[in-house]
Amino acid sequence: MSDAPGIDPPPPADDRRPTADGLTDAQRSLRAQMLATEHWSLLASRSTTQSELLTRIAIFLTLVSAGLVTLSVLGNVTGFRGWFGVAAISVLALLALLGFITQTRVLNGMTEDLAYVIAMNRLRGAYLDLDPGLAPYLLSSANDDRLGAHRTYFPFGPRPSQPFASSMTVIASVESAMVGLLIGAVVTAFGGGTAVAVGVGVVIAAGWFVLWARIGYVRYREVFGTYTPLRPTPHD
Repeated sequence: MSDAPGIDPPPPADDRRPTADGLTDAQRSLRAQMLATEHWSLLASRSTTQSELLTRIAIFLTLVSAGLVTLSVLGNVTGFRGWFGVAAISVLALLALLGFITQTRVLNGMTEDLAYVIAMNRLRGAYLDLDPGLAPYLLSSANDDRLGAHRTYFPFGPRPSQPFASSMTVIASVESAMVGLLIGAVVTAFGGGTAVAVGVGVVIAAGWFVLWARIGYVRYREVFGTYTPLRPTPHD
């Protein structure tokens, strides 16, 4: 009893007392720690994946530069005659193969990155379940659907130039050029004229780029076609 008559002191704090969501303060604190640990794990995995993709792209671009310089040296030595055609096709075929492997890995990495973004959006939703007052301070989305992923990728609104500045566009452009050069070299080796070789190479390169752009778009749509969000974006 307090000194003031008729006034009882407030009950002592008890972290075992359940709150409105049925969790005690201790349970809420433990849940927040576990969510934060998972969040950091996702951040580390995303950073590792992006670092790996950039390293693979850098290695491929280095090999392309070295291969083209090698062909120019061989061309000066052989006068672009004799066995130069075989050497050119072999080098370009190797570069195209390495580019295909790198391009496939970058495409898979894009899907992984999207998965990390969705997972972190879900964790933000769990943070808001613990403390709804955090909502005004979150720049990234707490919704794990397609619109939520868009907001996390583009917090200040969509940027039309983003697809043209992506790593996938860079690797697809270089690989398309390699495939076009390879096909042009093969056409020349079989007696095709320069104009025919250039025309066929350009068409193949453009088709290769469009094909991979389509594959990337379909892969992106498939993710949200098979995934059921836990916290979809509310609509008016």
